[in-house]
Amino acid sequence: MKQQNHAIKIQASLLACDMGKIQEEISATDPFVNGIHFDVMDGQFVPNLSFGAPVLQHLSTTSELGFDVHLMCENPDILLESFVKAGAQAISVHFEACPNIHRTLQVIKNYNVLAGVVLNPGTSYHAAYEAIKFADYVLVMSVNPGFGGQQFLPEVLEKIRKIRKNFPDKIIQIDGGINTKTAPLAIKAGANWLVAGSAIFNTDDRATICNRLRNTI
Repeated sequence: MKQQNHAIKIQASLLACDMGKIQEEISATDPFVNGIHFDVMDGQFVPNLSFGAPVLQHLSTTSELGFDVHLMCENPDILLESFVKAGAQAISVHFEACPNIHRTLQVIKNYNVLAGVVLNPGTSYHAAYEAIKFADYVLVMSVNPGFGGQQFLPEVLEKIRKIRKNFPDKIIQIDGGINTKTAPLAIKAGANWLVAGSAIFNTDDRATICNRLRNTI
């Protein structure tokens, strides 16, 4: 998962795939993306439930690209070790869910995986500044977390512009409503890791859609 910070990378969000054949979905998508995005929901921080560490461990050999894990959880600290052991190569935690965000990020780094801080649409850049500075990457949510298939919120673009201006070498990931119309807006603002779910998994021509997402400006 370690890579040049400014390269545009496409990460396929498993939430949008056909859960009945998830391994086949990963294999069919792997040749056209740069990684797999693995959303973890606990039913508390967000309303829904999704995957756990045993699922990631089962899938970790399916993709040669690696998984980045997005913990939408109230107490992510208790989950970190299990997801590292399951094969996570990057783990992001929500700013709002971590009362000691620097300690949580340091624990992730100590496992020798990339540590990310997640900013919800309602989280200001200024509030999260110190966490952004310490994190390996920042995930800017362009929808409110917890549900797939939501509409892109363009107001988050200004937040991305501020991060890129003040942290020119920072990896900026964006997740939520990314498609061929919104991807160029995100890239222009400064995002370089694009998480896409429905745009990828709802088409049979994944090669074309991924190339369009990657080369939209």
